[in-house]
Amino acid sequence: MFAAVYHASHDVRLETIDVPMAAPGEVLLKILRSGICGTDASEFKSGPLIFPTVNKHAVSGHLGPMVLGHEFIGEIVSVADQSSGFNVGDVVASGAGISCGECRRCKENRTNLCEKYVTLGLNRNGGLAEYVAVPASTLVKVPAGLSLDAAGIAQPLAVGLHAARRSQVRNGDKVLLIGSGAIGTFVLAALKHLVDAEVTVLDFGGSRLERAVRLGANHTVEVGPDATENIKKIFTTGIDVVIEASGAPGQLQFAIEMVKRGGNVLQVGLPTSRQEIDIHRIVMNEIDIHTTLAHVCGQDLGVSLEILATTNLAAELIEGVYPLSEVSNQLELLSTGKIQGKVLFDPTL
Repeated sequence: MFAAVYHASHDVRLETIDVPMAAPGEVLLKILRSGICGTDASEFKSGPLIFPTVNKHAVSGHLGPMVLGHEFIGEIVSVADQSSGFNVGDVVASGAGISCGECRRCKENRTNLCEKYVTLGLNRNGGLAEYVAVPASTLVKVPAGLSLDAAGIAQPLAVGLHAARRSQVRNGDKVLLIGSGAIGTFVLAALKHLVDAEVTVLDFGGSRLERAVRLGANHTVEVGPDATENIKKIFTTGIDVVIEASGAPGQLQFAIEMVKRGGNVLQVGLPTSRQEIDIHRIVMNEIDIHTTLAHVCGQDLGVSLEILATTNLAAELIEGVYPLSEVSNQLELLSTGKIQGKVLFDPTL
């Protein structure tokens, strides 16, 4: 089969490799759509940072070149055992994160923090290929009538849903969302699905803010010298929750300065350098700072498919569908900020 294989920074090759075998508890998927994200772009630009190409992964045991892809859907072509609950021919989305189900965090339903967590496409071979073997526990059936393109972004939307839950936004809250790129847009869509909150989006003027309005943002503010003053005009009674989804330098500190006393800050974006924050302000105002990682498959993946089936989110975000031969080129574009939404890959093209 053909697969997009990561070797090193700026070295992703389309190669012919063997079709994997499904182990007990797994199914073999024929990939229908697969995507890339900021983590893949970071590894392409500056890695390997987390990819086990140089150092063996402690849990998966993978070492060496690795098939990319942790955002994918596919059709089941074989089932290792009948206890999976799935059948050949089912079209499914994968959460890609594999948890043990036995450790303390798994029993707390925080499977994304499993002591033995492994992610397909990050720690072992993934779905930017014609076929992939995946644990049935990571799968959710794609609703009838949902397009393959829309279903193809279910996993990253699940990440946005988990972030929205972690923000602890409640009905009636006034929220400032910093950044309306792909992950910020997923968080916005998740907030609008989960709670009745007033959301203001801060970003550079143009298509991103226009998209945010179409997806339900109550207000938008353009980045610039008047941004802080414009935010204060909207939030006359203060900001209950600030969600930092840009990863831009200094934005966590800005969030801390903007949120009201006793408010919540959620850090979603990952800055490329260490950041300084004002601990004194955090303590004296009893500000709670939260973080978010990946998603909880059993809680978030099915809901993300529901959102995609009932909104136009996919049409707003998907920029194109390409053959696997385009993976390296699209990673280059994503890593240099030239892709604002999501791109997908269809191995049959």
